[in-house]
Amino acid sequence: MTEVDEVGRDEMPGDSRGERRPSKVAIVGAGAVGSTLAYACLLRGAAREVVLHDLNKTKVEAEALDIAHGIQFTPMGSVRGSDDVAICAGADVVVITAGARQKPGQSRLDLAGATIDIMRTLVPQLVDVAPGAVYIMVANPVDVVTYAGLKISGLPEGQFFGSGTVLDSSRLRYLIARQCGVAVQSVHAYIAGEHGDSELPLWSSAMIGAVPLLQWGPTSDGSLLDEGVRASIASEVKNSAYRIIEGKGATNYAVGLAVVRIIEAVLRDEHRVLSVSSLLDDYLGISDVCMSVPTVVGHDGVGRRLVPVVTETERYGLARSAESIRAVAKQFGF
Repeated sequence: MTEVDEVGRDEMPGDSRGERRPSKVAIVGAGAVGSTLAYACLLRGAAREVVLHDLNKTKVEAEALDIAHGIQFTPMGSVRGSDDVAICAGADVVVITAGARQKPGQSRLDLAGATIDIMRTLVPQLVDVAPGAVYIMVANPVDVVTYAGLKISGLPEGQFFGSGTVLDSSRLRYLIARQCGVAVQSVHAYIAGEHGDSELPLWSSAMIGAVPLLQWGPTSDGSLLDEGVRASIASEVKNSAYRIIEGKGATNYAVGLAVVRIIEAVLRDEHRVLSVSSLLDDYLGISDVCMSVPTVVGHDGVGRRLVPVVTETERYGLARSAESIRAVAKQFGF
């Protein structure tokens, strides 16, 4: 009998009591994001087994082999690659990075049609081999594709969600920390709404340590976090991906680290608050759309969606962002 057979699936990989079943993460898509994510998973020891699936057999096997050659220098783990979707069987977490590639100057929403067409074929195949996995959508436009993927999958809404604005929130915190001269880890702030052009920072609930950001006072250069400075920060967050894509063709390092953090929250049942994209139901009056809000993430996927203090302007921005996402989803029959 294998270790997988001996230990029940409901025993968490992070449980310290006795023997436990090795955790398995399946990453679909061996492009820049997928391969970097696999590398980051092994480097951080997020899962004992990492598998890569891609239709390009030569590339996916080469990516896995390249990473495997460095396992001596990582926490214990394994990595394999295959063009057969069966490699994803039994995964605890399935991360979907496969999709149409974003070109310089192209918005994430422009990618919707081509990526949704890929999901119509891909998602049922994945659910067939890994029905119990928690699914994390990374392919852009992540909010629209998450909504479509959830509907195609037939899975419970908590089991299928998107990476959303976890990376955007990290970018926001980085810029705030740099402006205010504090550690990034001491900044607590979220980007909400679409992972894209209509996203917005929730300034009214942002904190540095125990101090509300709007009460911080002079920053490291003596300036105040006034409306103009905040607008500049928000613009830089929103346009960061376009700048990186123009310069090197793809974003991969930071998004790989961001998604590993989501994976760890699931596998370790951390109940960590992350701004992932999930199906909302009467959230500040917003329903039937997938978009990012502060959300508790654990072993079963997404849980409670937290409602921070928001201004009327922020509430309006969230509603406008939801309408933007919903309008695109409707164009493709969702």
